[in-house]
Amino acid sequence: MAISASIQALIAGKQVADSKLNGKLRDELLAEGMLLVTSRGSRKSYRARDTEALKRFLTDRNESYRILEIDASNSRASMAAETGNSKLVMVRSCPGFPVNSYEPIECLLDGKPFMVAPQEGSFLFVSDWKRFAIPEDVLVMGIENMENFRMIRKQRTFFKKYIQAHKLSNRVLFVSRYPQSTDLRRWLCTISNHYLHFGDFDLAGINIFLFEFQQYLGKERSSFLIPDDIKSRLKSGSRKRYDQQYCHFKNIKSDVHELQQLIDFIQHERKAYDQEGYIG
Repeated sequence: MAISASIQALIAGKQVADSKLNGKLRDELLAEGMLLVTSRGSRKSYRARDTEALKRFLTDRNESYRILEIDASNSRASMAAETGNSKLVMVRSCPGFPVNSYEPIECLLDGKPFMVAPQEGSFLFVSDWKRFAIPEDVLVMGIENMENFRMIRKQRTFFKKYIQAHKLSNRVLFVSRYPQSTDLRRWLCTISNHYLHFGDFDLAGINIFLFEFQQYLGKERSSFLIPDDIKSRLKSGSRKRYDQQYCHFKNIKSDVHELQQLIDFIQHERKAYDQEGYIG
């Protein structure tokens, strides 16, 4: 697969007109927060929010997006030895995902005991995720925003109250999709634990949950964290971001009653609210 001129332009940090981008890929990139939108009348154009993050996402999505064609077994080290430049191509040097917890959780890594108990101000990164196992009674909470993920202790009271109200396990392993990849979702598909998604309260954030997680895990195994006070918070949310997302996600629906109520309220208020607002 040849890399289109529009994708090459985005990776180079250039602005690309809406008409030049594949519609399906554009919507996916918008949902992932990869693109910045510029509007001039009815015309829209896009620029990569972070070119390195965009490269990682595209490479994880399809290996054909590598900048140069190489054998899949090549590594940055071998390329550096051969060419003197390890950055000529996009190769995943660090697969996996970060994990965090404010209480020790004894897990297994390659069949050996692995304690997840990061000191405050740090978290762990599991690269060999295919050999990572957790106790069956642990709730897995996915956090979209890295700031929220880093500061779980400042949200502990909020999480505890929500978990108790919804009768979920009080043993919580926090995970994140950063850097953007499908590794986390693929790992979740191999375990039986319940997955609770904590993301932004906007149409794009709900779209991520529905099509990146619930679609694969099912409604019984996954749920979207909806705080009791989200309606009052949405009233002071962002109209601009709602407007930016509306044309791409206006038809989003869920057959989960509580989630559809949230969608309806977002549409009614025409606002979006960032999850960072719940940090202590």
